[in-house]
Amino acid sequence: MMTNSALLQLENVTKRYDSPGGDASLPVLKAISLAVSLGDSVAIIGPSGSGKSTLLNIIGTLDKPSEGRVLLDGEDLSALDEDRLAQVRNRRIGFIFQAHHLLPQCSVLENVLVPTLASKDPGVRDGAEDRARELLERVGLGGRLSHRPGQLSGGERQRVAVVRALINQPKLLLADEPTGALDRASAQNLAQLLVDLNQETGVALITVTHALEFAHRMRRVYELRDGALHPAKTYS
Repeated sequence: MMTNSALLQLENVTKRYDSPGGDASLPVLKAISLAVSLGDSVAIIGPSGSGKSTLLNIIGTLDKPSEGRVLLDGEDLSALDEDRLAQVRNRRIGFIFQAHHLLPQCSVLENVLVPTLASKDPGVRDGAEDRARELLERVGLGGRLSHRPGQLSGGERQRVAVVRALINQPKLLLADEPTGALDRASAQNLAQLLVDLNQETGVALITVTHALEFAHRMRRVYELRDGALHPAKTYS
């Protein structure tokens, strides 16, 4: 159900891929509608190949739907040119992936500040280092600012990636299998961190995950099956 107060709205989002011969198309997503508000948390589960990452990429403007619309703060993202979409991705959406994608030659603090370099908003750049230091302290890395990624554990590197995703103060945080490459203890710690940050900052969180324990920490859980989203259970 759509709502005027929603931060994110998906309206009948469909994605098809043409077959190699070009004589048919494969529907991956079928008329998906979803509304997500500030402070909300949503998990999307489902078997491999069901289209979970495709859906997340469409929400994050890394891919485009074949049909339907994605609105962020009421703005139709399909109507924006590439320059404007790049600004949306940098300023309003934070991304966390299974691979942390940290720059090995840069320190923890430098890695976190990378997204601020592309921002044209002086409000983002002003105070960015102080904000980075505060967030790194919050996630238990205040003493690791000058370390390189190679000097950190897997869980620590992923926490740096979380802070980097939050440094430009986005309203929407997208996490694609963020705990998939971590051991159980590190995965549990990262899951709790994301839940805490969602509750403390009000950022909307959408995660794709195979980890049911992590998924059940979200307020809403959906299963992507046969191209459609099916509510699994509501958590409060």
